[in-house]
Amino acid sequence: MRRINPKYLRIAGIVVAVIVVITLIVGSIAYSKREAILQSVISKAKSKAKRDYNLDVKIGSAHFTGLATVAFTDISVVPFQRDSFLSIKKFDVSVKLLPLLFGNIKLGDVVLQNGHLNFTNLKGVKNFDFLFKKKKDSTQTSHKLNLAELSDNLINQVLYKIPDNLSLDNFLVSATDDSTHITMLAKSALINDGKLASTILVNDGIAASTWHFDGKMHPSDKDIDVRLYADGKKVELPVLQKKFHVRLNFDTLTTKLSKVERNDGETQIFTSCAVRNLLVNHAGLSLKDIIVPSGSIDANIFVGANYLSLDSSSVIHLKKITARPFLKYTLNPVKIYEMKINTGWVNAQDVFDSFPTGLFESMEGMQVAGRLNYSLNFFMNAQHIDDLVFDSRLNNENFKIVKFGKTDFNKLNKTFVYTPYEYGKPMAPHVIGPENPEFTPLEQISPDVRNAVMTAEDPSFYRNRGFVDESIRKSLATDFKTKKFTRGGSTISMQLIKNAFLVRSKTLSRKIEEILIVWIIENTRLMSKNRMLEVYFNIIEWGRNIYGIGEASHYYFGKSPSELTLGESIFLASIVPRPKAGLYAFQPDGTLRPGLHGYFNLIGRLMAGKGLTERDTNAYGFYSVRLRESLRREMPVVDTTVVDSLIKQSDENDGVGVGIPAPELEEKRPTFIQRLFGKKDTSQAAKVEERIKETNDMIKARIKLEIEQMKADYKNRMNNVDTTGRTNKEVKEEKKRLKQEMKDKEKEMRSHLP
Repeated sequence: MRRINPKYLRIAGIVVAVIVVITLIVGSIAYSKREAILQSVISKAKSKAKRDYNLDVKIGSAHFTGLATVAFTDISVVPFQRDSFLSIKKFDVSVKLLPLLFGNIKLGDVVLQNGHLNFTNLKGVKNFDFLFKKKKDSTQTSHKLNLAELSDNLINQVLYKIPDNLSLDNFLVSATDDSTHITMLAKSALINDGKLASTILVNDGIAASTWHFDGKMHPSDKDIDVRLYADGKKVELPVLQKKFHVRLNFDTLTTKLSKVERNDGETQIFTSCAVRNLLVNHAGLSLKDIIVPSGSIDANIFVGANYLSLDSSSVIHLKKITARPFLKYTLNPVKIYEMKINTGWVNAQDVFDSFPTGLFESMEGMQVAGRLNYSLNFFMNAQHIDDLVFDSRLNNENFKIVKFGKTDFNKLNKTFVYTPYEYGKPMAPHVIGPENPEFTPLEQISPDVRNAVMTAEDPSFYRNRGFVDESIRKSLATDFKTKKFTRGGSTISMQLIKNAFLVRSKTLSRKIEEILIVWIIENTRLMSKNRMLEVYFNIIEWGRNIYGIGEASHYYFGKSPSELTLGESIFLASIVPRPKAGLYAFQPDGTLRPGLHGYFNLIGRLMAGKGLTERDTNAYGFYSVRLRESLRREMPVVDTTVVDSLIKQSDENDGVGVGIPAPELEEKRPTFIQRLFGKKDTSQAAKVEERIKETNDMIKARIKLEIEQMKADYKNRMNNVDTTGRTNKEVKEEKKRLKQEMKDKEKEMRSHLP
């Protein structure tokens, strides 16, 4: 082995010695000047806060108590002419020296006593709006944001600001607005040798509780495992229900950060989150509490330069089943949305047992056999929405029903009682079967009616298995483009199930339940297609309090369903999506409004193209349709310019079927000269405006009367709440729930006002 020349060793020793000496000299100078440097930094920070954010920052005292520890007292931050934002009595902080040499500020020990962080928003005046103030930078140059770098820097900055050791006593966080006040007092919080323990007193003005955070906290190693729970009760914030009508609580919530890596320009964050006995209640989700006994997700979040994704290596656990999700959102050069879910083959009973309680009431207790495999593939390029990809499949192997749950889906094969609902209230029940004189067997319904309705609502009814993927895909594309739910996509099977088994609540759970019931009935051959169509024609609404084709044909035309003509059949098909607007399709003399002419031609031509009727040049019976004479005297004089608003305010359905959308009656078109010069027919304008006003007044009066009746009903229910076996608090909560429900329904009904 070759020996190092002693000369070189002496030179290296001299260099090291010089560096050490220089470091000591610089360190000693800095040490002697550190108080002056500290005060200078504080002064600059105060000036910057005043100049850039209009904040008055005060510090009673600040001085070094060790090599790298600074002690502060009496800190306050007050926005100009706002409530105090922050106050801290004592704050000691030390910074680790080694990371500081590389330009990183890593907190070592932190001691904080008697602090108060206060958020107020009173009459629109916020004391925290400075947090959202954008910093002006005239030197900023335009460049593409790199999400991977941003996320990596943000994570490191956040983790580096978590101290290795923390001692916190009496730190209060409060939030106040015009209707709510909530406080969270951290009586104590300790991080000692990577172990976290804390006690937080929560009071939102309605109830008080004690929360605890505990677990391990090694932020430098990107290793965090924290659990949240409450003493003797669930973790809950009633303020969420008060402000957002969301009730949410749980027993424990656990969150973990396993590691953060940077690979090939991608930031990879490996996390997991688990919850026990989660309860969620929101009117948009379900009418009942949704309870998840146990659920978790291993979420591997990958962030690239221009995208954010939940990687397919992630796993969702829900009681007995697991699923692998994939989500990806690409920001540029165009926005792209991707989603995939796959469960693999699982025991069918495990799937049904894993449904959250309260989500699908009709299937609770249901016993099944076989295996299921669900997969979803969704892809949409924002610049090519019409090319949207949507493929949702629930495959099965030997699936069968062993025992029905709360609802016997087989009831549709025999006589049953159907109870329709209006505004959440049950109406007069209808017997669906031969015992009802208005019940009409399928073979006694005019073929024209059957063919017209199927052409308009579900042309492939006899061929599909309850769903039409292409229609759902087009519906999604239309909804994305219009940014609202303008197109439905319900097949006849889905409409039947919605009417027969489910209440008219527009909730997410109801829609998913509808889809599942349709799948079960179609895939177990529980009903024949003919029987489904027969029940459908006898159960759906055809006008205000008009249910079934028998009642509809007698009501509008004074004849039996077997006697209906082609024109009358197309008219009835046109009102299926908006049954309450049926009478408004007619003029006072009993003829149809001109706006329906094009719809008749469209449906008629489609029927003729399939050989379901003869070709016709006279609008397929449009001119021969006449409303029953006794009804004409009840018809209000309504101009075509307001029919659309009447139709919309009467519409209670989820949207149109998978076939032809219902017609919207047209306004009187301006002449060529009027269109050319933008002039209006002023001689008619006043008359039209007057008729619109009269009609709108009529609608307002009717809706206001319905609101008053609804409110009277709810007040009666509140005054007669059953107190048997209930505490005063439970009775009070029930009255509050009814009061809120009344307000929500009043808001919904008023939304229909023209």
